[in-house]
Amino acid sequence: MYFAALLARTEDGWKASDTELDDVETLSDLADLARESSPDEDTVLVLIEQEDAWFGVVRVDGEDDPRIYVSDAAAAARSSYGEILLTDELLGRDPDEGDDLDALDLDGTEDGEPDEDEADGGDGATGSADAVPHGPVGDPEILDDLGVSEKELRLMSTEAVTEIAESLGASETLETVR
Repeated sequence: MYFAALLARTEDGWKASDTELDDVETLSDLADLARESSPDEDTVLVLIEQEDAWFGVVRVDGEDDPRIYVSDAAAAARSSYGEILLTDELLGRDPDEGDDLDALDLDGTEDGEPDEDEADGGDGATGSADAVPHGPVGDPEILDDLGVSEKELRLMSTEAVTEIAESLGASETLETVR
């Protein structure tokens, strides 16, 4: 089960809104959705959690690039919402890698026969390029200036969205959209 909410910081405090992510396909779409919720270009947090698996925070400050933190990249990679957050840049991948046909290693094993490294149980280069790390990825200092330290963020449980809202003084506001 998923929960996603937007928390927009306004001059009157935090404003929460439930958000539907079905039409969101990319991080850009998500950032645009966040910006639309705050016409004054205030800080907007997109909080996403999958019960007992992972949580993510996307922070949008005006027109700046979104900042992202994901608690468990491997768990998030198995989720359609997680895939939105796990950009090539966040995972340290070259987005153009694999797009150039000249760079492909066509050594005769592409018909399904494993190369020697894979046949011997070696890692081989094929699987490691797409490996997603277990554990957190992104900007662990994403909420530092809002009162949630890197250490606190890393120690948060599967109830992280609630814990973050409590730290921000927005738990009652968030509960109105839960």
